[in-house]
Amino acid sequence: MKICFVIIILLIFSLNVFSQSKVDLERKKRDNYNNIKFTNELLEKNKKRKTISYNRLLLLNSKIKSRTNIISNINGELDLIADRILVHQDIILNLEIDLINLKDEYAKMIYYAFLHKSSYDKLMFILAAEDINMSFRRLKYLQQYSTHRKNQAQLIQNTKIQISEEIVHLEIIKANRKDLLLNKQIENKNLLSEKQEQNTSLKGLKTKEKQLRKKLKKQYKIANNLQKEIARIIEEEARITASKVSKSSANFFQLTPEEQLIADNIIRNKSHLPWPTQRGIITSNFGEHPHPVIKGVKVRNDGVDIATNEGAVVRAIFEGTVSRIFVLPGAHKTVIIRHGNYLTVYSNLKDVIVRQGDKIITKQTIGVVYTDKDNENKTVLQFQIWKENVKLNPEDWLTKGKNG
Repeated sequence: MKICFVIIILLIFSLNVFSQSKVDLERKKRDNYNNIKFTNELLEKNKKRKTISYNRLLLLNSKIKSRTNIISNINGELDLIADRILVHQDIILNLEIDLINLKDEYAKMIYYAFLHKSSYDKLMFILAAEDINMSFRRLKYLQQYSTHRKNQAQLIQNTKIQISEEIVHLEIIKANRKDLLLNKQIENKNLLSEKQEQNTSLKGLKTKEKQLRKKLKKQYKIANNLQKEIARIIEEEARITASKVSKSSANFFQLTPEEQLIADNIIRNKSHLPWPTQRGIITSNFGEHPHPVIKGVKVRNDGVDIATNEGAVVRAIFEGTVSRIFVLPGAHKTVIIRHGNYLTVYSNLKDVIVRQGDKIITKQTIGVVYTDKDNENKTVLQFQIWKENVKLNPEDWLTKGKNG
């Protein structure tokens, strides 16, 4: 029974770990399904045009990434279930061994009771004691022995029930595994179909490589102009903050106590900050990565590109102060919000409803994303996060699971 008890404790512990891991995997899977659902909405709006475009390819790439993540999540769940099946099989085996031992011990007790079943024998056992104290101890022994027999019988019954319950649980787990395997087959089929569509788009875009290179050159120019403007503003902000604390010059932000508090708070909320759009998918990640069509060419992103629906509003991801609002050709309107020595940058806005110097709260609307009517109604927010003059990956700061 001691061995069985230890195994039960281990089972409880493993089930807790399993539950936590399963919840996390299911959340990630749900987030990816929501991404695919929203991507399909964006693709469907332009389906009638039947044109092969770079924007459509980016949406397909995002969809394939989400689908791949779903399959990975399913594999993770299957691994957890496999481990759980082994644990349940072990507990059933040990319970069955324990049941055999309990029955064997109980059989010996019954046999012993049969040999000494006479009340006269019990009475003589008590009266044959050397003194009254010994007689009392023998009486207590007989009472305890009787209770032990009843407990042993109850243990046998409880163990049988526990084995039956574990078998039922095991069958439920196996059924769940069967459903997951079927789901995986469906997702693999969907992934194959999406990759075929991706390959078709790639082949079509290969014939437009000259146009793509021209657009890419234009995008580089816009990105560089935006980066230069942000760098200039950061230097200016550093000088302004330095003057507030009586510093003649500074290459970094000099914060007031209030600004330091905001900076500390944004750090504490890292990976839990709301998205700048209520719904959206990332079509271009932070950093440098290969161009999806043109071989040997790399693209650089100082933030992330978030594709969203037409008319989508842009929200501040944290409290702060509107530092700058400016217009750049190609990037349209840009808003920079300062959060202590952190800055968030919202580019490609059509409308802006805040002013420089405004105090902003988390999730406050600051504008509307620009929609390119000549490019399949492409609606993309360019979003960046900086700490002083260092660019940060926004995906490390934003919360997971934003579409719904």
